[in-house]
Amino acid sequence: MPDALVRADRLSYAYPERAEAGLCDISLELAEGSFTVLAGASGSGKSTLLRALCGLVPHFHGGEVSGELHVGGMSVREHGPGELAAVCGTVFQEPETQVVMGGVRAELSLPVEHRGQSAAAVGRSVEEVALALGVAHLLERRTDTLSGGELQRVAIAAALVHRPALLLLDEPTSQLDPVAGDELIWLLRRLNEEWGTAVVIAEHRLERCLPAADRVVALDAGSVLCDAPPADFLSWAASHGGALATPVARLFSLAGLGPLPVSVKAARDRLRAAGLAPAHSPPAGGVAQTPRRRLRRRARTQPALETRGVWHEIEDGPQVLRGLDLRMERGERVALMGRNGAGKSTLLRHLKGLVEPTRGRIDAAGAVALLLQNPGDYLIHERVGEETGSQGLAAAGLSGRPGASPRDLSGGERQRLALEVALGGGPHAVVCLDEPTRGMDRASRAALAERIAGLAQGGAAVVVATHDTEFAAEFADRVVLMGQGTVIADGTPSEVLAGGWHFSTDVARTLAGAGGALTPEAGARMLTTELVS
Repeated sequence: MPDALVRADRLSYAYPERAEAGLCDISLELAEGSFTVLAGASGSGKSTLLRALCGLVPHFHGGEVSGELHVGGMSVREHGPGELAAVCGTVFQEPETQVVMGGVRAELSLPVEHRGQSAAAVGRSVEEVALALGVAHLLERRTDTLSGGELQRVAIAAALVHRPALLLLDEPTSQLDPVAGDELIWLLRRLNEEWGTAVVIAEHRLERCLPAADRVVALDAGSVLCDAPPADFLSWAASHGGALATPVARLFSLAGLGPLPVSVKAARDRLRAAGLAPAHSPPAGGVAQTPRRRLRRRARTQPALETRGVWHEIEDGPQVLRGLDLRMERGERVALMGRNGAGKSTLLRHLKGLVEPTRGRIDAAGAVALLLQNPGDYLIHERVGEETGSQGLAAAGLSGRPGASPRDLSGGERQRLALEVALGGGPHAVVCLDEPTRGMDRASRAALAERIAGLAQGGAAVVVATHDTEFAAEFADRVVLMGQGTVIADGTPSEVLAGGWHFSTDVARTLAGAGGALTPEAGARMLTTELVS
């Protein structure tokens, strides 16, 4: 039996000026070489537990702590983040706040140099981790030129470069495209199996990481509610309202099928064994007509937004946007998708007017609101109540916490608050959101979808850059897929997402695109009405 790398004994913690506990009576052991997923709603304590494991709680955040926590044999009470960094590497939800050097190679070299390694050892370590994380082509780039997803991978590489025994990750796939997100999880599994690195990952998109995990710890209000292998966790989640169940588990649960599968492969195998597996059937062009088509037939009046031949070229660098033409009607809800570096964030910055096109023009029918990837850029006050008015606090779900510090909010809470700050001073003709679901649980994503629907009903065109295909299927009536600075697909969610390998939902992959079903609800209806004889 491997030794315990982490031991928590009745650990409790409360942030300063917070009545409720961030962690409450937590006792657990994490073995060397284990792979643990932390699950739970926004504000459940996942990020706080990660901060405790790396020493930021209580040494940076302050507050009151009781009980004991040992990491790598060191008491967190007696050893701070600097000493614990020798044992654990950490990547939080906002990697842009962790990057301190101007170049990627310098960023990756810094942790090894701090440990007094020779120049040869530093060079080898940087090369190995860059190859492992797929960032070798970025080594000579400036960090301020990286996309959000590229920056996230660089931050993870910097956390791994000194080969820590424990790797802590908070929403590591939130800014990665579907391919890069899946590759990262399987890379973590390989590092876990081959290097023996223990991994603790806090995620809302559990469907990505459960197949790699050997254990799931579910938190609520700072307490452990479930500590079980992935399959047992899914059964528990389905029996407790389904909020933490994966889309495929919800598909099976809604269709009355069991046992609940941990992966898409397991789901397909079980459908096949039950005689329910549909043949591959990409949706026809007429499936799932959406409001987008009605909007375009309705009138050709002035659109909410139009780009004409927009280019963005970096001197001595790549062409980020290449002759992009795009028209958005009033009231449209558009999911802007594509691989990391495809130009999504750059396009949104152009729409807001933060960047001027190298060539081409952009016309908007009114004010443009923009929420960038880092919500911390919008939160500048000491107290939440100073950031926005009472209506904004209510919309962010923070009415009862006007005196809280923004830095003590969960990632999802900061994201919701930043959105209300960005929307201040409306109305807006166009609302642009860049990865707004980062750190959000399923309930918060559903609330955001309702918020987007309300903005669209008010006449705004809402464009959301996202890698979250499940969210895109829920909120969008149009999906625009970008590839290397230009539009490569533009259609309804069913047309763009149902038949794909990567830019697709787990339900669509499970059902092989049959009927254009993208969500658990639509998939369950199809299973129970069309496939069950």
